[in-house]
Amino acid sequence: MGSVADELRDLGNTEENYDSPIEQVRLTVPATDDPSLPCLTFRTWTLGLVSCVLLAFVNQFLGYRENQISLSSVCVQILALPVGRAMAAILPTTPIKIPLTNWSFSMNPGPFNLKEHVLITIFANAGAGGVYAVGIVTIMKAFYHRGINIIAALLLSETTQLLGFGWAGLFRKYLVDSPYMWWPGNLVQVSLFRALHEEEKRPKGGVSRFQFFLIVITCSFAYYVVPNVLFPSITAISVICLIWKKSVTAHQIGSGLHGLGVGSFGLDWSTIAGFLGSPLASPAFATFNILAGYIFLVYVIVPIAYWSNAYGSKNYPVYTSSLYDAYGKKYDLDRVLDQKTFTLNVTEYEKYSNIRLSIMFAISYGLGFATLTATLSHVFLFNGAYILKLWRQTASKMHDNYLDIHGRIMKANYEAVPQWWFHVILVVVMALAIFTCEGFGKQLQLPYWGIFLAIAMAFVFTYSITCFVSLLLQEPGLNIITEMVIGYIMPGKPLANVVFKTYGYISMTQAHTFLADFKLGQYMKIPPKSMFFAQLVGTVVASAVYFGTAWWLLGTITSICDTSKLPEGSPWTCPSDAVFFSASIIWGVVGPLRMFGPESIYSSLNYFSPGRWRRSSSGFCRGSSPRRSGSSLSTSRCSSERRP
Repeated sequence: MGSVADELRDLGNTEENYDSPIEQVRLTVPATDDPSLPCLTFRTWTLGLVSCVLLAFVNQFLGYRENQISLSSVCVQILALPVGRAMAAILPTTPIKIPLTNWSFSMNPGPFNLKEHVLITIFANAGAGGVYAVGIVTIMKAFYHRGINIIAALLLSETTQLLGFGWAGLFRKYLVDSPYMWWPGNLVQVSLFRALHEEEKRPKGGVSRFQFFLIVITCSFAYYVVPNVLFPSITAISVICLIWKKSVTAHQIGSGLHGLGVGSFGLDWSTIAGFLGSPLASPAFATFNILAGYIFLVYVIVPIAYWSNAYGSKNYPVYTSSLYDAYGKKYDLDRVLDQKTFTLNVTEYEKYSNIRLSIMFAISYGLGFATLTATLSHVFLFNGAYILKLWRQTASKMHDNYLDIHGRIMKANYEAVPQWWFHVILVVVMALAIFTCEGFGKQLQLPYWGIFLAIAMAFVFTYSITCFVSLLLQEPGLNIITEMVIGYIMPGKPLANVVFKTYGYISMTQAHTFLADFKLGQYMKIPPKSMFFAQLVGTVVASAVYFGTAWWLLGTITSICDTSKLPEGSPWTCPSDAVFFSASIIWGVVGPLRMFGPESIYSSLNYFSPGRWRRSSSGFCRGSSPRRSGSSLSTSRCSSERRP
């Protein structure tokens, strides 16, 4: 194997384009490597798998609770260092031979090193990432109160997470190898790894960076116990509600948990960091930009819409993901859902009522309609020239096998992952996905062509959206688009809708994760095959643990997620899954044509134009009888209702 300098001479590169073309990368990522460092060691497998399992179990366990808590891989990233060094000091160094083979390994191959630390964090990332398909299992068992085959549910959880591996393999040449796709989020990780591993002389009378980390972790844990164990009430302190305790309007305005939260504040870090993640890690401009949008939405648009009775919103709470009928009562799904076929009974739906949303939920969907288009438009207008320039540089240089110093080091020192590995995974996972949907009595409602359509949508969007993520950290989701597409094609089938959405949306999101990890591996000089196995094994294990934890909780906690039957104060309210359930009704059971079509009260959300809000002179005819039109797709409307 030749040196990096030999590679440079062979490829005829110059010193100027040998270094990274991105200034931030040049300033952050070291252009050095030690190929002799062991990677997939006993310590890596042990700490990696343990952290993967623990994070997956804890996050799924706490994900069903009202005050949701999620542990990130940063916890493992920091704690793995002292544990790994302790293992290096304690474990024996004697090689252990595997019986009946010529293989042997050492539990302690030397000092705990940076590359082991990175791979352990990759395992932890898999455990902390969540499994979207578990939400399907939850709504089936806890909300629809129907059974689902355990093997089908497990395969659904695994295949939806692994499908993104195929897209990552197809696009890694352009989104990982290219020096112009630099994934700025990874630079934070690189800085942290360097801070933890590079030798530092402790200043006299001060503390080193590692000691400072330990102090912060201890203080954070001690503080975290206060709001979550000793004083849960400080999670959301509502000043207005404390002053006007019996006023409904005051609670609508001031409640931090069930209202607009005006004058409400929290001393719990989970509350502070819940809307954007840690404000210490995100750029200030992003934090204030989102804050401005939040203030305009919650403190301006929603109050005006609610107190002007837009969409008859005064009949319903200001803020809830629950669904209602035209009479202001909780929507009785059993009246319109055929339990035998698990599809919409159109006749009963027309007799009963169309679905009504809280004003916050309705406007959130309006924003959801605009999100993808707005993001693409913004990037095109403000960053289009920059992205086009980088793409031209990438496309033209890749033909000449153009790599920066980090790509050259990786090529010179390590063997790349064969492309056919990704092709095999893609084919196998696609086959398993089709088997999951077509087998088990077609319980998932989605036919084989639905899998191909979901895959096609993910394939079309993966490159373009991942390109934005790798350059600008902007990631518009495909969840609303995917559920809208299948909702028009297969209305009345809720399970088909959520399954299609998961295969189309999550496979693209997983591709982002895998590609970002591969780029981090390039920056940290991790052998590609070691990174591949860490990602693959971590994803398979995490998916199984998430599914197993959910299946266990759904079968052991009485009335989990059912707020009407849970005892007062029970934390098992499943707020995220409640939103997922409502979405399955809106897009799957009822369908987008009935919900947002021309005859619907929410048709104006397609344009998100306040001037097109429907109003009623009598407060949306509360208590009056809805009348039907001849069309099976029409919605119930009051006689006094008109379009402004």
